[in-house]
Amino acid sequence: MIAVSFVLFYLAIVKKFEPLLLLPIAFGMFLTNLPGAGLYHPEFFANGNIAWSEFGTGNAGLLDILYLGVKLGIYPSLIFIGVGAMTDFGPLIANPKSLLLGAAAQFGIFFTFLCAKKVGFTGAESGAIGIIGGADGPTAIYLTSKLAPHLLGAIAVAAYSYMALVPVIQPPIMKLLTTKEERKIKMKQLRNVSKTEKIMFTIVVTLLVSMIVPSAAPLVGALMLGNLLRESGVTERLSKTVQNELMNIVTVFLGLSVGATTTAQNFLNINTIKIIVLGVCAFGIGSAAGVLLAKFINLFCKKENRLNPLIGSAGVSAVPMAARVSQVVGQKEEPSNFLLMHAMGPNVAGVIGSAVAAGVLLAIFYS
Repeated sequence: MIAVSFVLFYLAIVKKFEPLLLLPIAFGMFLTNLPGAGLYHPEFFANGNIAWSEFGTGNAGLLDILYLGVKLGIYPSLIFIGVGAMTDFGPLIANPKSLLLGAAAQFGIFFTFLCAKKVGFTGAESGAIGIIGGADGPTAIYLTSKLAPHLLGAIAVAAYSYMALVPVIQPPIMKLLTTKEERKIKMKQLRNVSKTEKIMFTIVVTLLVSMIVPSAAPLVGALMLGNLLRESGVTERLSKTVQNELMNIVTVFLGLSVGATTTAQNFLNINTIKIIVLGVCAFGIGSAAGVLLAKFINLFCKKENRLNPLIGSAGVSAVPMAARVSQVVGQKEEPSNFLLMHAMGPNVAGVIGSAVAAGVLLAIFYS
């Protein structure tokens, strides 16, 4: 396992695969597997429970204490506050069809859920594996910590590795499913969205999601709180804090905690290989579903209102990398085409969609 941590060091430092989280994960993996260090005790969290009595006796190690933030769902929610403060929902509000593309991209989650059950995982484990298709690291960690904590290390490494590989994985899928003419489609400039609309959006979405999928409320509520700090215009200092200091601190703790769970028993087995294969399938299918839905929507649109199908792949919530990939692929076909802001609509819709999908799976399998 120490050798595996060195591989992750290489991927994070040399290959720059999501280094902000993969590097702390690698170091957490290194620390937890040091012989005799006693930094993490898996038995304190066996069977989904927390042995609180051990924390008052001095037996708990540093990583045991930090892992409580993952186990209790604190770190992912705090990160979502920062994500919300960095997100502009304007493109989504200006083009509501983007919400459909973001929803379509979540198909990869549920398809992979079914595939994971077929290869021997339980329903809860399959739900945790499927969420990799949302390309949303904090959501994947949040759901896995609830449904299948023994798979947390493998799922987190897979999720963040594939997020880093968005520019490699998505373009072949996008080109395979679209024609040259479709990739050249130019979309109308988006209208300006008022401050009032953006503020109302955060409140309405939080209310609707909480009523329909209550288990998604922690993530969606945190996301919209962060966005409200940004859009209200009266909490600039708080907005900057959650985007920078809070995000950076929580990212370190989250990475170390996830790495702490990667013991040999949980990581060095056939299930890890299955998770890696299923993860790339989930990601690819989610990207393809968004592109195909955009093509389907175009069947009912006037020529001047057509969507460029490339923006559908941005429905996975790797913000803003997936939107940039749509821009790059589109400009290779038509240099004067600017798809970035159009792609940001499905991209931020995917953040909401993956959180809702996690809430649905949590409601079904978490007891």
